[in-house]
Amino acid sequence: MNDRGHEAPPGTLHAAPAAGFEQPFEMLHACHERVQRMLALLLRLGEHLQRHGADAQAADAARSVMRYFDVAGPAHHADEELHVLPWLRAHGRQALAQRLHADHEAMAAQWRAVRAALEPVAAGRWTGDAATLAGWHAFAQSYAEHIAVEETQAYPPVAAALDASTLDAMGREMAARRRHAT
Repeated sequence: MNDRGHEAPPGTLHAAPAAGFEQPFEMLHACHERVQRMLALLLRLGEHLQRHGADAQAADAARSVMRYFDVAGPAHHADEELHVLPWLRAHGRQALAQRLHADHEAMAAQWRAVRAALEPVAAGRWTGDAATLAGWHAFAQSYAEHIAVEETQAYPPVAAALDASTLDAMGREMAARRRHAT
């Protein structure tokens, strides 16, 4: 089960984001699209587990979700913490910056619980229950609300305010963070 709900060889589970680091805000949007696909995969995985248990397809999906939220998710949040939130704080939008920072911390805690339930699935065992699946839905909902706020309230003013050299430096730093995360 790949992120579109179809079987795929392990090397083709994920498509690369369409944007490059030379356009950092487009890359942040592309990361949000990838987050949404991974969350959809997580929710489909929950449905699959209820019908089929922790078969090979479920284990592959669990590993894909874990890989994404263990590596790319934290790098994305670091991008925002280092490049978006400081601008918001410096330009009178402290409440918004604080909310987004608190969201990052809350989602990291939610992720730890989701990951703990995915580990046995990745090993071919389903030990979850309805409460586990409700936690997965809550995690997905938290991200959906967070993404909506970032894309409508945070990204537009920051992207509009940064000059080309600052955007270039931001993109280089984002790329470097990913090289170090893998």
